[in-house]
Amino acid sequence: MKKELKNTIINFKNFFPRVLYASSYYNSKYQQIVKWGFQSKENTNYTYNLTDKNLLYLANMISIVTNTSFEIIDSYIQEALSDAELAEHVIGKTRDSEFKNFADERCEFGRRVGWYAVARAIKPEIIIETGVDKGHGAVLLCSALLKNSNEGYQGYYYGTDINPTAGYLLDGIYQKQGRILYGDSIASLKKLTCKIDLFINDSDHSAEYEYQEYLTINDKLSANAIILADNAHVTARLAQFSLENKRKFLFFKEEPKNHWYPGAGIGFSF
Repeated sequence: MKKELKNTIINFKNFFPRVLYASSYYNSKYQQIVKWGFQSKENTNYTYNLTDKNLLYLANMISIVTNTSFEIIDSYIQEALSDAELAEHVIGKTRDSEFKNFADERCEFGRRVGWYAVARAIKPEIIIETGVDKGHGAVLLCSALLKNSNEGYQGYYYGTDINPTAGYLLDGIYQKQGRILYGDSIASLKKLTCKIDLFINDSDHSAEYEYQEYLTINDKLSANAIILADNAHVTARLAQFSLENKRKFLFFKEEPKNHWYPGAGIGFSF
């Protein structure tokens, strides 16, 4: 009993220093949460930039996935981040949107700059994104297709969303490069007859629905098609699908800059 009591006292004395040390990893997040609570209007699909280190990691990974030099991939990422015309468009459309009470007037794409870099690197003829929401991915991908078009590579974007009001950011010059198919994503995918060069899953985030999307588009993929999963931080369905179809798989974990959200990621199947 004396030994057990002694151990209990030691554990109690160590409790507070250990808890304080562990909580130090999260204290900055608490501050960011309070700041975000007062300054942001967003309640879903949060917007933020990535840390410099995270962008470095992202560029390196996409370099491997697309077999393109790091320097070129990095230039594509910087191209997206410094596009003043795109930023003005996104901020303006957000300001004028009927959903402006739930969106912040800024242009920050997070991990989606990785989608952009992939689209710039592989010059896809057809891009499919399931799940559009406000349209950050849609407008950014169409921006990449516009840049590709200026270099002589034609491409087109299809977004799918069950919400008939989704995708208000896809407008103006960017709308020339794509459109949104409204309705159930899998039903829309089944109707497509074109070959898909870049497929991005970002719709219903249930594991089974995600997997069914991959099965639906499997025979529609072009020879060197790349699949990106926006839900790979939650499910392993793309990794599973990749193993079943002898494809390679990598996962990138995003690190938001000055934001409480721990970040999602990108699953790459290639």
